[in-house]
Amino acid sequence: MSHTQAASKQYSMFIDGEFVTRSKVIPVLNPTTEEVISSVPEADEGLVNDAVAAAARAQLRWAKLPAIKRAGHLYEIANAIRAKREYLAKVITEEQGKILSLAQVEVDFSADYLDYMAGLARSYEGEIIQSDRPGENILLYKAPMGVIAGILPWNFPFFLIVRKMAPALMTGNTIVIKPSEETPNNACEFAKIIAESTLPKGVFNLITGSGPEVGLPLAAHPDIDMISLTGSVEAGAAVMRVAASNITKVSLELGGKAPAIVMNDANFNVAIKAIRDSRIINSGQVCNCAERVYVHESVADLFVRNISIAMQATTIGDPFARDVEMGPLVNKAQLKRVESAVNQAVQDGAEVVVGGEQGNQSRGYFYKPTVLRNCRHDSAIMREEIFGPVLPITTFSNLDEAIEMANDCEYGLTSSIFTQNLDTAMRAANELKFGETYVNREHFEAMQGFHAGWRKSGIGGADGKHGLEEYLQTHVVYMNYDTNKK
Repeated sequence: MSHTQAASKQYSMFIDGEFVTRSKVIPVLNPTTEEVISSVPEADEGLVNDAVAAAARAQLRWAKLPAIKRAGHLYEIANAIRAKREYLAKVITEEQGKILSLAQVEVDFSADYLDYMAGLARSYEGEIIQSDRPGENILLYKAPMGVIAGILPWNFPFFLIVRKMAPALMTGNTIVIKPSEETPNNACEFAKIIAESTLPKGVFNLITGSGPEVGLPLAAHPDIDMISLTGSVEAGAAVMRVAASNITKVSLELGGKAPAIVMNDANFNVAIKAIRDSRIINSGQVCNCAERVYVHESVADLFVRNISIAMQATTIGDPFARDVEMGPLVNKAQLKRVESAVNQAVQDGAEVVVGGEQGNQSRGYFYKPTVLRNCRHDSAIMREEIFGPVLPITTFSNLDEAIEMANDCEYGLTSSIFTQNLDTAMRAANELKFGETYVNREHFEAMQGFHAGWRKSGIGGADGKHGLEEYLQTHVVYMNYDTNKK
């Protein structure tokens, strides 16, 4: 295939402005073809130490730059990303399996995100607090944390680099990034962009390898001042455990089990499209997309029929093909997890309306868009994250019941409701216990919002001015002066 990278392409880590290789490597597979497309080094403890030390040395100089000067570097990187848009999108699609148009959106959004965070250079600020004493001013400064560890997932691998790097660098921190071992190629290409930029050495560092071998030692490092992780609940808990010995701040975006409530007065055209789009995006491998549907019993049959038609009409196949709407899952293990979840749901009494099986492709980790009805609210399919193109549906009789079932979950990232009644929408907005609620639209956040979960969906958050604040700490100065001095 013309879009395939050369077999066994060798990538490098990036530490203190230099590319670093190692004899021990990890193979990277294309989930569409199941072929090895590259290899990346497996870092060891020494290289983790080197990366953190480089970031620590660079941080003191970086923090002294005016914020507007730091912003200039982010603008430069954003423009370099745009110049390589098509190539970077192909790299992402090849290693992760998302359709090419979505990979292009990811690259574009990443560049725009850098611009957005750079634009906050002159607007984040401290405070002057009123003192109880004469001749005293209390000044609250906002200071950088220091060295940030950014640990990334595989579902939006390129965007998550800048989601962590942009606010960290903007506020005077330096960073060490550890991409997922499933999708490291795009991060290594990002490092090449950094190497060609004017960003000072050590401000951005990239180490590659597995979570247990590299991610946890990075999180446990005593010179890391904050860990920002996006991943599973299990990964978040593991990072919290190793961070505890150093009392290191953690910011975690973890799993989700987003409910979508469809009222009997919903605009069905809007609801069907929004829920379907939210379910098939990136093959359902998005933590904030609709994971379960509660539909009013009076319109359940109509909803199931229409959503099933929409899901079944989804074109799946080679993610590089222009007319394809959904590619493969990221790896074989993920395919097996989705398959197992659906099989268990059927055993629990759910009915497969469409899908419910692997794709027809001869190779690759494909699973058909699936609709399950008559799902019990207490079944695993309605309570545990699927992370695949599977939509379980159950019914409710009134809004109280719908909100109660939606909130009865260990996750709390996103939620949605479809209704044309203002009172209903306002009740849901005030009573759904989730970090985000979407009313009559798909699940997808804005960069100027604040993406943060409740319960096991995480600690802290990202995006907007509140996301920028995650990377700052306070320094209060009590300034006394002589009021009688002439």
